[in-house]
Amino acid sequence: MEFISDRVSVERTPTSMSVVISTRLPAMQRNLLMAWLLAWSACGIYFIAEAAKPQHREMMLTLWIMLAFWAYFELRILRVALWRTKGFEIWRVQEGELTVKNSLFGYGKATRYFITNIQRFGKLNMEETSWKWQMSDSFWTRGAERLGFEYLEKKVAIGRGINEDEAHRLAVLMSQELKRERRTP
Repeated sequence: MEFISDRVSVERTPTSMSVVISTRLPAMQRNLLMAWLLAWSACGIYFIAEAAKPQHREMMLTLWIMLAFWAYFELRILRVALWRTKGFEIWRVQEGELTVKNSLFGYGKATRYFITNIQRFGKLNMEETSWKWQMSDSFWTRGAERLGFEYLEKKVAIGRGINEDEAHRLAVLMSQELKRERRTP
C-alpha cells in the first residue's frame, strides 16, 4: 500500500488498482462542525417547544414555516457531519472499468465507467479565488471535486475534498493506470 497523503491511499495489484480517499477533518474543524450541529439542533428543539405551545394562528404558521427551513438545514448539516466523520471515496480500476463509490458506513452507490469511454482525465479547471469555489471547498460542506473526466460526452467530477498536491499526484497516477488498463487485452 502506498500513501499519497495521510488521507489518500493507493493499493496496486497486478490486475487492479484501488484509491481510498478519507474525508476526515483536522480535530479543530471537526469540533467546530459538531458544535454547529449541536447548536443548530438545540435551536430546533426550542422552535419545536414553542410551536407546541398555544399561539395565535399567524405565529403558529410562522413557526411551522421556520421549522420546515430548520429541518432542511438540519438534514444538510447532519449529512455533512456524517460524511466528514465516516465517509470515504473509493475508486477501483479493474477489468476495463473504473468504479467510483462514495461510501458512508460501507454503503453507497458504486458507479461504473468503461475505461475505453473515458476521455480527458485530469484536474478540473477551477478558479480557486472565486466565491463559488471557496464556499464549495469549505469544511462545512461535503467538499468540492478536483478531478474529472468526460464519459460519453458527459462530465464526471471525482476527488471530493482533496487538496491541490493530492489532485496532481492522483491525476498522474490515474492517467498512467488508465493507459495501462487500455493496453491490457
